[in-house]
Amino acid sequence: MPPSRIGLRDDFDAGALRRLARRSRDNRQTRRLLALAAVYDGMSREAAAAVGGMDRQTLRDWVHRFNAEGPDGLMDRPRPGMQRRLSDAQMRELAEIVETGPDPAVDGVVRWRRIDLQRVIEERFGVVYSERTITDLLAALSFSYISGRPKHPGQDARVIEAFKKTFRERSRPT
Repeated sequence: MPPSRIGLRDDFDAGALRRLARRSRDNRQTRRLLALAAVYDGMSREAAAAVGGMDRQTLRDWVHRFNAEGPDGLMDRPRPGMQRRLSDAQMRELAEIVETGPDPAVDGVVRWRRIDLQRVIEERFGVVYSERTITDLLAALSFSYISGRPKHPGQDARVIEAFKKTFRERSRPT
């Protein structure tokens, strides 16, 4: 082995890495495990990198991670991303706003749309979000985009029940 080539850990072999790859639910980790298994089999680093869909330098970086952390080191690490601009208390308040629904007299709408929530967040919390980010906030609060059909305030429950009974009688199989 040339001195510039980095050796792999000796507590794994090609078969063990292939078994781990078969059980892995992470596609990227699977590709990296198979590339390292090819290295254990004696394949050139360039050919092994091609097996994993990467270049030789990237394979070298993954070898370093594998040697330091083992197979778990071949998984992508979570990326930090931007911090949310609403505090936890504000997120709870937003969840309550969405849960209770709008007041037509105050809010001027009968159901929340993203653009309405965008306006409410800006007015109450002084934070400006795009409509797309409102979707992410709602998903973080476990709300979906599906909403129930609104009830008209003048609906009479007895009339609805009478209609249902009449409808069932008429729809008997012939």
